[in-house]
Amino acid sequence: MEISDNIIRHYLKNCYFINGTAYAGKSTMCTMLAERYGMLHCGENYNMDTNLSIATVEDQPNTCYFRTMSGWQEFLNRTPEQYAAWVEGNGRELSQFEVTALIRLSADTGRKIIVDTNIPCNVLHRISDYHHVAIMLSPMSMSVERFFDRSDPEKQFLLSEIEKAENPQKTMENFRACIARVNSQEVHDSFRSSGFYTIEREDNGQDTREETLQKLAAHFGLE
Repeated sequence: MEISDNIIRHYLKNCYFINGTAYAGKSTMCTMLAERYGMLHCGENYNMDTNLSIATVEDQPNTCYFRTMSGWQEFLNRTPEQYAAWVEGNGRELSQFEVTALIRLSADTGRKIIVDTNIPCNVLHRISDYHHVAIMLSPMSMSVERFFDRSDPEKQFLLSEIEKAENPQKTMENFRACIARVNSQEVHDSFRSSGFYTIEREDNGQDTREETLQKLAAHFGLE
C-alpha cells in the first residue's frame, strides 16, 4: 500500500521538524519551543518502545540491530562505514514509524507538535515544507570531542562497555571515528545544501538559546 505525499503532508500540517547534527541544540530548542508556545514535544527516539515491538528483522533490519548483534563490543568496533550505513538505515526505517505516529498524535490532539527528528531531508521535502522544517548544525569537532561529556545513561553505559574492551584505547578511537563519520564534512554539506532553513552553532561559549529560539519561532511562524 502506498500513500501519496500530499495526503501525508496534509495530516502533518501541525508538525514542525528540527533535524541536524549532534550538539547543535536541537533537543534544547524543541523543549523551549514547546514550553514557550504550548506545543507538544516529540523528542528523539519518541515512541521507540512501540516501534521496537512492531519492527521485524526482515522488514527493519537496522532498527532490530540490537537484537541481532553479538554484543556491545561488536557495536563499538564496527568500521566507521558500517556505523554510518546503520545510522542512515535507521533513519530511513524509523521515518515510517515516526510519520505514522505523528499523524495519529496530530489528529488526536489538534495541537502544534515540535519534533526532534532524524527523518532524512529528501523525505521531509516530500511530506512537509520550508516553514515547517529547520536544520541545526554544530562545529564538527564538538560532536566528536564532546560526545561523552553528557551524563545521560546511554553514554555512560557505552563508556563502561568501552572500558571492558580488550583494548579500551583502540575501541574508543574506533568509536570516535564512527561518530566523526556521521558528522563529517560531507554530512554537514548535505544539510547545508538541503534547501531548508539552517542555523549553525558557534563554539564560542556564548549563550545564544534565546536568540536561536526567536529565529526558529519566526521561521515557523509561531509569533
